[in-house]
Amino acid sequence: MKVNINDIGGEVVKQDDRYTVTDNKTLNNLVVSSTDLYANKSTSGHFHAGQEEVYYFIKGSGTMDIERDTFPVQAGDVVLIPDGAFHRVHAGDNGCYFVCVFDGKRVPF
Repeated sequence: MKVNINDIGGEVVKQDDRYTVTDNKTLNNLVVSSTDLYANKSTSGHFHAGQEEVYYFIKGSGTMDIERDTFPVQAGDVVLIPDGAFHRVHAGDNGCYFVCVFDGKRVPF
């Protein structure tokens, strides 16, 4: 199945004043998820025991926390998140859009 990086298909699983999160659960072992994080907003911050993730930043910029480290992110960056590591994204003035891939089903956070 082919999808576009700007529209991964699937269903909206979260939407509020901070972001819209869409999950594509077509595959058996991986979930492809997109987050449209609005300007100067942050994700909740969470961790997943037993799950690694890869974040692909497509549009915009901001910063990302992994455990105690904070670093800038922008379109074109790919961030590897180890199993169980706390992570959070903070959008800059223009917001940011990123796609993540993780193994298994979404773990509640």
